[in-house]
Amino acid sequence: MLTTRFILMVKGFRYIAALMSAFEIGIYVIGFKIVLDHLNEPINLIVYCLSYGLGILLGTKIEERLALGFVTVQAVTSDEYGHLAGELRAKGYGVTVWQGEGKEGARWIISIVIHRKEQQLLYQAILAIDPQAFVVSYEPNLFHGGFLIKKSMWNRRPQVELKRE
Repeated sequence: MLTTRFILMVKGFRYIAALMSAFEIGIYVIGFKIVLDHLNEPINLIVYCLSYGLGILLGTKIEERLALGFVTVQAVTSDEYGHLAGELRAKGYGVTVWQGEGKEGARWIISIVIHRKEQQLLYQAILAIDPQAFVVSYEPNLFHGGFLIKKSMWNRRPQVELKRE
C-alpha cells in the first residue's frame, strides 16, 4: 500500500492516497503490536520485516499494471527515417517533429504524449520502423492543448480522444 499510495499522491490522486493512508497505518499498528507482544519469538519480527519488503514489491507491480498518467516519448532518428513521423501519425498518434543536428548529421526529433499504458506499443512501433532510433521517455507534470490517442484494448487501433484545454 505504501508504494501505491505514494505514487497516487505524486500523480495527483490525493484523496485516494489519504484514504489508503488510513488503512495502511491501521495495518502497520496491528502488525507491529503483534510483533511487540511476542518479542520473545524472533520469527514474528522476521515475518513482519519480510512482509514489509514483499508489500513494497507487490505495490510496484500493482502500480506498473495500473500505469496511471502520461508519458512523453521522444525519438531521435536519422534523416533516412524522416518518414517516421508520418507513419506514426497514420497510426493515430499525435506527433510533433522538428529537425536537429547530431554528431553524424541531420536528425529528426519526434515528440509524442501518450497514456503510460501505451508506452511499450509506441516503442515497438518506433523500433519496427527505425531499429537504431534513440528513444527516451519522461513523465510530464502538466500539459495544455494538443490531443491524445485512445486505443481500444481489443483491436489496438488508435483513435483520437478528446482535446484537453
